[in-house]
Amino acid sequence: MALRRTPSSTCAESWTNGASYMRVATALSESSSIHSDGLYHLTKDVSRMELEPISYSILEPVPYNEEPSTVEQQRLLKRKSMQISPSEDKLPVVGSPSGPQGTGEGLYFSDGKRKVDYVLVLHQRRNGSIRSHASAAVSHDRLSIVSNGNFPPSAGSDGAAGKGGGGLLREPARAGEVFMELGDAGEKEPTEPADHEVRLIRQEFEASLLEAGLELERDKELKTYGPSFTRLHAPWPVLCREAEFLKIKVPTKTSYELKEESGFGSSMSTVWRKMNHPFQPKVPHQEQERTKFLTHCFSRDKLHLYNITSKDTFFDNATRGRIVYEILRRTVCVRTCQTIGISTLIAKGVYDDAFPLHDGDYKVIGHLEEKSDRQVLHNEWAKYSAFYKYQPIDLVRKYFGEKIGLYFAWLGVYTQLLIPASIVGIIVFCYGVATVDSDVPSLEMCDERLNFTMCPLCDGACDFWQLSTACGTARASHLFDNPATVFFAIFMSLWAVLFLEHWKRRQISLSFSWDLTGIEEDEEHPRPKYETILLQKRQRKQKTKKKKKKKKNEAAIEKLTWKDRLPGYFINVSSVLFMFGLTFSAVFGVIIYRITVSALMAMSPDPDTKSNVRVTVTATAVIINLVVILILDEIYGAVALWLTELEIPKTETHFEERLILKAFLLKFMNAYAPIFYVAFFKGRFAGRPGSYVYVFNHYRMEECAPGGCLIELCIQLSIIMLGKQLIQNNIFEIGIPKLKKLVRALKDKGTAEKEMEEERPPKQWNLDYALAPFDGLTPEYMEMIIQFGFVSLFVASFPLAPLFALLNNIIEIRLDAKKFVTELRRPVAVRAKDIGIWYNILSGMGKFSVIINAFVISFTSDFIPRLVYQYMFSQTGTMHGFIDHTLSYFNVSNFKPGTAPQNLEQGSITVCRYKDYREPPWSPDAYTFSKQYWCVLAARLAFVILFQNLVMFLSLIVAWGIPDVPKTIVEQFKREKKLLVDVFLREEKEKFQLIQSLFSKNASHQPSPHEEHPGKGPQLPGRFSTLPPGPGQGLPRDGGGPRARCRAASFSQFSRNVPTSPKNGDENSRHTMV
Repeated sequence: MALRRTPSSTCAESWTNGASYMRVATALSESSSIHSDGLYHLTKDVSRMELEPISYSILEPVPYNEEPSTVEQQRLLKRKSMQISPSEDKLPVVGSPSGPQGTGEGLYFSDGKRKVDYVLVLHQRRNGSIRSHASAAVSHDRLSIVSNGNFPPSAGSDGAAGKGGGGLLREPARAGEVFMELGDAGEKEPTEPADHEVRLIRQEFEASLLEAGLELERDKELKTYGPSFTRLHAPWPVLCREAEFLKIKVPTKTSYELKEESGFGSSMSTVWRKMNHPFQPKVPHQEQERTKFLTHCFSRDKLHLYNITSKDTFFDNATRGRIVYEILRRTVCVRTCQTIGISTLIAKGVYDDAFPLHDGDYKVIGHLEEKSDRQVLHNEWAKYSAFYKYQPIDLVRKYFGEKIGLYFAWLGVYTQLLIPASIVGIIVFCYGVATVDSDVPSLEMCDERLNFTMCPLCDGACDFWQLSTACGTARASHLFDNPATVFFAIFMSLWAVLFLEHWKRRQISLSFSWDLTGIEEDEEHPRPKYETILLQKRQRKQKTKKKKKKKKNEAAIEKLTWKDRLPGYFINVSSVLFMFGLTFSAVFGVIIYRITVSALMAMSPDPDTKSNVRVTVTATAVIINLVVILILDEIYGAVALWLTELEIPKTETHFEERLILKAFLLKFMNAYAPIFYVAFFKGRFAGRPGSYVYVFNHYRMEECAPGGCLIELCIQLSIIMLGKQLIQNNIFEIGIPKLKKLVRALKDKGTAEKEMEEERPPKQWNLDYALAPFDGLTPEYMEMIIQFGFVSLFVASFPLAPLFALLNNIIEIRLDAKKFVTELRRPVAVRAKDIGIWYNILSGMGKFSVIINAFVISFTSDFIPRLVYQYMFSQTGTMHGFIDHTLSYFNVSNFKPGTAPQNLEQGSITVCRYKDYREPPWSPDAYTFSKQYWCVLAARLAFVILFQNLVMFLSLIVAWGIPDVPKTIVEQFKREKKLLVDVFLREEKEKFQLIQSLFSKNASHQPSPHEEHPGKGPQLPGRFSTLPPGPGQGLPRDGGGPRARCRAASFSQFSRNVPTSPKNGDENSRHTMV
């Protein structure tokens, strides 16, 4: 280790003008590093003198040279004129890469060999200034540690250099050496206290990262403002240590052949593979191979078992980024801010962001022999022209991690299973089209000869009307309200169960192939908000506590209790109730709009306007509903995030689960409240002629159309579903990111122009920083879950819903893929065994859909009234006379004053008809519910119970008949377990044989049998025969020949001399037992 003092130091007499310094070379072996506790505590002790520990990094040791080479002298001369920003920490700085390796897309350090595994971003503010070399010192003494072969900037003044004083070139730091630079304030420059504190936190954090073994690098050209990047690299020892700690599974050298099917199954599989070949993405190294390598949790003691072809590529980039993130996540800043992890530092403003890098540009320029994973994903996955291909799920998982891979796998399974649902829905719709001309109720409604005179639709202004004018509505209603709809509702309920069971099998298959079986949940650190509130609570306790307070009470403030969260819970409950009220108010407002507009259009003198009242009001009301839903969706998303923050969840997992539940609850109510109203409430409480229900004592409640409310439910569902998919899911996802990118480009216009003037291609970290940050998968899952509700909950009213969902998802997959590959920063590869709470939500919605569809068929459609009429009240057993059966009579003389039509001709019309089951006016119980009403109601309730039990029973049969774990996976798992045991047994056997051969070689050097110890017979093979001989056992007393040494690195511990004491013998023999 070498120490040097800057010329401005108060101890300049010991360090003459900084020209002489002491060099201490330390030898670094492969198993040791300069990140020792002694050095770290030395920096801590010096830091108490207001000297800051500055970053250092590990390199391979090189021989020590007293004089610098010519190339190094030239490099030092170039560094003499470098300017340093006052806000930059004195990290090792490097120049722009000049070699061919260093220019490769900005994915490596300046040496072109070490990969950039992670990037920390600090955004310099515009009020910074550039100081010259003479004033480059910070405002207090500094300890700078440099060990990556780069000499820190010279502290000598330019003026002194020009005069010839202090211009002596100093040697660069060699690998395996450490320079400690001690300096105090040079040119004093005032700094903000907050900035100074942030710098201290940043320096401690980076020193802790270096102590953990990471290597850091920063550009030499520091900006006065704009982003500044600190690159991190994890060397091989750090990767091995963290991989063992995280229990990352890696492939071993042992492989086995997958079992091939035989007979008819084999031929069918071959035919299926040939048919699927055009739909397979062209992904290199992922063709259908019949060989599989065994995997095992990484261990540094078993490196010889793993298939390590290159240390640089053994861990892929996603795994390296995850390992570095784990180090960043648990690194503690105890001395400065009492916080843990990079997330807290970003929340405090110490850093602006942190992210791993993409694998270069996604565009393929020229003809490359081997494309990067990002380029393959862009060409084979993230293009709309690849819509017909399967997704390269394994490559998605390799690049983005298991959590994102599971999302796209789930989306792919959901989209695939929408194909049979869409086909059945089209068949049901075509059946309705084919039978519309033979539907008796529709023909009766369209028959003008029947002359059904209907009661007015509004009070006063509306006149009597003929039922035949609603012919179009009745025919359209039959397209969706026919006997096939019941079959389709049962089919979709079973389809939901089949989808969940299929996904469980697919999820377990992926968990097996991705080596996720048996993984443990990673320990999570507290969230920044939780830490901040807990620290504030501690500070309040310290202010109010007495001096004699026991430590027992201090331990009680290590976590937040329900009392701390009680205000947040209260605000949560009241806010959610308020949001529910807001949703219902929006629905009620649309109802008022429909009522008022219907009354106004009915009073219009234009006959065309009067005839199109229902169509116009329904269409405009649904559009208003859609706009309100889109607006409230965005509001509810922000409100759910705010409410979750008020609960102060401890970990990110708890935060995500609570956020999902709140957002789903609010968005579910927002999206489905208008549909629930039309399905189950509209027309139920309107009353009858002469006794209508009024809103605000003036407006009548609206009624269903003569053809029933199912056609209105179909219109409502289709417009809201298609509108959300087209506007929210596609236009927002495409337009908003483009708009944000444009805004960022306008903000960085000045910086971009300067870079273009300097003709420097931007590095990968600059390109990735310009991308949008990854905000999680919650929005992606949420829109698909809401769509799943449209497909499953009210599918009886709109059989084409699966078809539109399928068309949307084909675009959605490529849209999301393009967003992840080209528009978002690379997320950290997060391990996940399943899709989490989303599966529970899907399962709950699947069960809820059975109930909803049962009530839709029973109470919203005319299926049950038609069955009751045909089998109980029809004289001929057919549907003839059904319309007359469903219409009740009303005596026009019973109108309340002011509610009768203005042009009422008392002599021509004496009764009018309205849709209900009530007694006629000439009955003793006039206008009460008739016997037919109670028969229909009983049949409806019976159908609900029968439908639910039938579907639940069939669902249980489907779930029971489809095992969760595929049989092939069970067989492969057992086979791999057996092979893995054989591998370790074989290893122990080889170890035993090596040790025996060692004994035989040592015994062959014995000069004669009489030189053996008395009383000691020849060593018998057995348990203790694996012990090497002691100093006086089995060895010649004069030293004999050279001792044979085992070459296997993992068995080197058996070659050392072992004492002959029985105790030590027992201990060593214990280590050799299998």
